[in-house]
Amino acid sequence: MSENHWDEEKETALDQELAKAAKKGPNKEWKLIEKMLNGLFVEQRRARRWGIFFKGLTFAYLIAVLGIYFSSTSLTSDLSGKAGNHTAVVEIVGPISADEVANADSIIWSLREAFEEDKAKAVILRINSPGGSPVQSGYVYDEIKRLRGLYPAKPVYAVIVDIGASGAYYIAAAADEIYADKASLVGSIGVISGGFGFVGLMDKVGVERRAMTAGKNKGFLDPYSPMKDSDKVFWQSVLDTTHKQFIDQVRKGRGDKLIEEADMFSGLVWTGEQALEKGLIDGLGSTSFVARDIVGEEKLVDYSSQMSPLDKVIEKFGVTFAKTIATQLGMSGSYSLR
Repeated sequence: MSENHWDEEKETALDQELAKAAKKGPNKEWKLIEKMLNGLFVEQRRARRWGIFFKGLTFAYLIAVLGIYFSSTSLTSDLSGKAGNHTAVVEIVGPISADEVANADSIIWSLREAFEEDKAKAVILRINSPGGSPVQSGYVYDEIKRLRGLYPAKPVYAVIVDIGASGAYYIAAAADEIYADKASLVGSIGVISGGFGFVGLMDKVGVERRAMTAGKNKGFLDPYSPMKDSDKVFWQSVLDTTHKQFIDQVRKGRGDKLIEEADMFSGLVWTGEQALEKGLIDGLGSTSFVARDIVGEEKLVDYSSQMSPLDKVIEKFGVTFAKTIATQLGMSGSYSLR
């Protein structure tokens, strides 16, 4: 019920009561008017109090969010322990993509900081990622090679935690040595492109697709149009080319360490123990093990770019939920190393 309609009903009820009171005498009428006005005033005060309460609650929430935001910058690094010699750590966690936490810009920024620090005696890439964009992975791979050329005395080690597959392994291949746990998942040297076709569904519900293009192939891979054989052939050539680039970089990074077999570049994934036998990694061990026993500097300092508290709060509210679901279902329309 609208507010205007509600007020009209109250006015009608008041008129009826006044008419009854007028028949009983003027005193009755004034008493009734006074009673009705007092009731209206009480009701307005109550509504005003609730309005002030909710406005105050909203204001306090905004102040709290702004306080969290201004207490931290968007990209921060935990460099509080950089007083002495140490081993630098750069984390690569989650999907590798331009719009994810593990994007090339933030990873490269962290790597440069670690390499430029004289007290950092080595750099460890702590990887826990299923892979992602071949472009983002390639950027990081190339930057690692460039920085190793500029700082030849500072080695780079990759340590795979739970998973270092596809695009994540692409990056790891740029390191001097790769370590993993015996149960870590390693490999998946392949390229995938996924999606859905809705042509049959649209025919059933009677929906007509209307898309106009300039260029006969502009609408290829359109999920609402039938896929042509020529589209399949062309897109497969794109995937094959990307796969070849991936293989070439792994071979350059691993060199003679690889024990190439028929399934090496098939997209399969192996445990750390199996990967060691295939030459995909150099040993079994954790980040602490590499820092202590390989580098000789047990002290770890994290150079990774961090999300601000505000960004973490926003992500927890599920802003990226739909995007993540679409990506995992293969509806993003892109291709990736995974």
